[in-house]
Amino acid sequence: MKRRDFMHLSAAGLATGLLVPALSQAETAPAVAAETADLYYTKDSAGRWSGKVATHLPTIEISKADGKVTVKVVTAHEMKGYEHYIVKHVLLDKNHKFLAEKLFNPMEDKAPISTFTLDGYSGTLYALSLCNKHDLWVNSTEV
Repeated sequence: MKRRDFMHLSAAGLATGLLVPALSQAETAPAVAAETADLYYTKDSAGRWSGKVATHLPTIEISKADGKVTVKVVTAHEMKGYEHYIVKHVLLDKNHKFLAEKLFNPMEDKAPISTFTLDGYSGTLYALSLCNKHDLWVNSTEV
């Protein structure tokens, strides 16, 4: 019987030893900073890349003809081979659902420019630009 009590007390002591320090740290740990929680960057929320807005935020040009919407996405970013380049552009609809993407080859593409054609789209359109060094950038426009 004493062996069984010893096992129960040992298990309880181990659990207490693991939980109490974790609980005390959870109460005093600082909240995660907004900059480290970002998944993407925008013109108004550039976080740690505040100096990179001009060269990383995609611009969106819209033209409409015959029920089709042509979307031109341009990122004013140089393509320095695999050292530093825009990996791809992605289009998302108003519900953040995937519409299209263009992957860039930094050895062949001189500039990150992509053109997409959408049939009769209206509403908010999101353009994403992914840099291999400076993360994901998002811009939006109304169609």
